[in-house]
Amino acid sequence: MSLFCLLWVPVFYLLRRSLVGGGGAGSVWALLFGSITAIFQFILGDIVSPGGFGFTRGLYGFIDLVSLPVIIPIVVCLLLLIFNGFSGDADFANFALLWMIPIGALRALGWSADSDPLLLILIPILWTALAAGIPFFINWMSINPFIASLAILCMIALPVAAAAAYWAFFSQYMLLGFGLLLITNIPLAFSLTIARN
Repeated sequence: MSLFCLLWVPVFYLLRRSLVGGGGAGSVWALLFGSITAIFQFILGDIVSPGGFGFTRGLYGFIDLVSLPVIIPIVVCLLLLIFNGFSGDADFANFALLWMIPIGALRALGWSADSDPLLLILIPILWTALAAGIPFFINWMSINPFIASLAILCMIALPVAAAAAYWAFFSQYMLLGFGLLLITNIPLAFSLTIARN
């Protein structure tokens, strides 16, 4: 399981690059910032105390485990794009996936002692779902105002659904967990399918 956590994000990144392509602009920035973030997370520990099965567990999943770690590189990528930090076209998904590689590696080392499949298998899958799913909706923003509004709602709902999937599995609501996991991965599947056509 530790090997899965270590290798899932880089393998998915290579798979996505082979299917979709995408610019390599900002790759060095992504790996550098991802490494710095991983070290800070390791030193500082969790922001939210996980608590039991209630709201704090879901908040812990959102902030420390699942959603915020992927939202941050997408926001940084957007800022670099705005301030001309790239020499070429930016690919939000590739940037976020590269950012998550050192984080996944350090997390795999930290979580390996517990051998918890929720941490070592579910969390990397949710990372890739968000890293590919949120940029999928970002690409909708330029179509028209109605589609842009819908895309914003989806970009808000997707990280919440990913954190809720972790909470549902942790609370042993397996059917709800699998349903949320499926919903969270639908944009990823569409992003790969549409890009190939």
